[in-house]
Amino acid sequence: MRAVSQEALGGPEVLAVVDLPRPAPRTNEILIRVEAASVNPTDWKNRAGRGLIGEPPFVLGWDLSGVVEEVGIGVARFSPGDEVYGMLSYPFGHGAHAEYVSAPASWFAPKPASLDHVQAAALPLVGLTAWQALVEYGSLGPGQRVLIHAAAGGVGHVAVQIATARGAHVIGTASAAKHDFLRELGADEVIDYRDTDIAEAVSGVDVVFDTIGGETALESLRVLRPGGILVSILPVGSDELFTEADRLGVRALRMLVDSSRHNLYSLTEMVDQGTLRPTIAAVFSLDEASEAHRLGETGRTTGKMVLTPR
Repeated sequence: MRAVSQEALGGPEVLAVVDLPRPAPRTNEILIRVEAASVNPTDWKNRAGRGLIGEPPFVLGWDLSGVVEEVGIGVARFSPGDEVYGMLSYPFGHGAHAEYVSAPASWFAPKPASLDHVQAAALPLVGLTAWQALVEYGSLGPGQRVLIHAAAGGVGHVAVQIATARGAHVIGTASAAKHDFLRELGADEVIDYRDTDIAEAVSGVDVVFDTIGGETALESLRVLRPGGILVSILPVGSDELFTEADRLGVRALRMLVDSSRHNLYSLTEMVDQGTLRPTIAAVFSLDEASEAHRLGETGRTTGKMVLTPR
């Protein structure tokens, strides 16, 4: 099979399409013919050595949509020909940027019928991240106020839709050019992070969804109501975040996304109800993976980038 691999850490130029053995499904696994695979910030961070997976060689990519090619012993949930989508275990289950992937069946769910493979591949990692941050950790509900940073990005624009569907008052940060896009998704307030002091413009927030970290996370603690929570998807950082949260009488936590079939079904339900749909910024072939990384690293995309092996 063809796959995007790398032999060294570095810039986008280290990525190359290579031929690798096609995997075979083990017990409780399914072999998936990948129709589309998402590209996320974690891909270019790990490519450059700023991630968690260690030294190459490796194939990047975590979420995908495709067709079941074979099933391993014990798999009763799927059959060859079924369309599925899901996320490989993060961070060490990478390998979606290839023509085939073999992985536990429990990490996947039936692909939403109303999404094509490109749209479906764009959803699992960002959707699971946003759902777990806002719903499982943030307990976001009707009437609550939520601040979502980088709200027009891959995970941010999905978080806006999840928060809106749950009846929350949504405040999103983004450059001015993306404000109309966020309002169309349901954001109630949109703030240009480049010329606005968030701590002065926002207050009484129940949940902050932090996708940036650093000083932005620290400043965002000040907008929380007493007892409110900041959920950061940046898993490492200074302990100052927690000491400052304690001082202010609020909570802070860092998380990594989990592969969850149960959560995928929740996302599928939203898709079927018409309250969730990923925005596709660009689609690339495997041979154009370097170009996708270059575009992603500009930080200027709206929505998700996707690779198509065929």
